[in-house]
Amino acid sequence: MPSFTIPPAAIAVNRPAVSGPVVVSVPHAGRIYPPEILAAARVGRPDLERLEDSWCDLIAGRAADAGATVVEAMWARAVADLNRGEGQMAPGEVAMPLRSQFSAPGRKERAGLGVVPTRLADCGPLWKRPIDHAALHWRLESFHRPYHAALTAELATARRRFGHAILIDLHSMPPIPHGQPGHGSRIIIGDHFGATAGEWLVDRVTALAEGLGATVSRNQPYSGGHIVRTHGRPAQGVHAVQIEIDRSLYLTQDRLPDTAAVSRLACWFANLVREVGQERPESEIFPQAAE
Repeated sequence: MPSFTIPPAAIAVNRPAVSGPVVVSVPHAGRIYPPEILAAARVGRPDLERLEDSWCDLIAGRAADAGATVVEAMWARAVADLNRGEGQMAPGEVAMPLRSQFSAPGRKERAGLGVVPTRLADCGPLWKRPIDHAALHWRLESFHRPYHAALTAELATARRRFGHAILIDLHSMPPIPHGQPGHGSRIIIGDHFGATAGEWLVDRVTALAEGLGATVSRNQPYSGGHIVRTHGRPAQGVHAVQIEIDRSLYLTQDRLPDTAAVSRLACWFANLVREVGQERPESEIFPQAAE
């Protein structure tokens, strides 16, 4: 009987012994490339690794100790982009029979950065063949859908226990180029222009980020992607913010972790988790007069 390699788990959920209302999402730092992905690629692994939020999972390394449940992608972003919706692909990036289900692509999708990344600057197409139904289905069923199901379940559990839940979606970014909105900012807080979180949470996260001594901006140029837009429901007690951290704050020029810088950011992030976990939505602090 032939033997088959069973790939490691696509996601990991780390629940603390004593949990609070905070759920941390780390969707783009996975470094596992299933054999199917490497076999399908027309570029080498170093090119696929350019898609990663390199090593930002280390920043969340102490979040569970601070009471957060951490949902982390173990598979690489090249498999599927968990921060894109299932319908976010440009028709020209998929096989002909799939094209009718994708329409009105945005700038990122047209650039090949849809739910399945298909192109990168200076690389051309990433895959030997257009993404067909079998490839798309496998990527969604094995990785994308389980990740979002885990977030949904952990946020529901937190909301039942505490009356509200807080999602922090953690990412890293390259330095913002000169002339682009947000240039000079080292940390970006995204709440989709007020749609995914209460002001109380965004203000607190912003203040804690400014405590690092880094320039912080809100929603420019990253206002929050599919994860916070899907799971953030402030009216239903689920508040979600996206945090983007400039990689130069914790990586060397060789894109490797700077031990001291990573430790500093991990301590900061654990404190942020602890602090926001003690906050309560304003609606719970100030009941309406009719109540």
